Amino acid sequence: MTLTDLPAGFRDEEQRGYVRRVIHDRLADDRDQQECRYLMRFWWQLGMPYREVTLDQLRANLGEDTLRLVEELIDAVRTSHAAIDDWVDAVEGSRPLVRDRGFEQTGALLRGNARPTP
Repeated sequence: MTLTDLPAGFRDEEQRGYVRRVIHDRLADDRDQQECRYLMRFWWQLGMPYREVTLDQLRANLGEDTLRLVEELIDAVRTSHAAIDDWVDAVEGSRPLVRDRGFEQTGALLRGNARPTP
């Protein structure tokens, strides 16, 4: 199933941007590199009219809970703007912010406070 219709499903750029922030801040955990990589491809897909990722790729590379949330978002985008808002509220209410460990490590290295981990 193609996901190229998703960018047109948002009320406006503000709603699309907010959904993308929720994906980045609440779902994309860099401790699971494969899942994070495919989530970010999906994040990119939400703003592009061409194919960046397929639903089959998401199903093969996302964990069960994350996949459920992504499929719920896809359904919401294809249903209504209010359904998208409901999805955002549900995810923000149930998922904590993800710590960006790569950014933290880079910052520590730049400050000279840490050694790179092997």
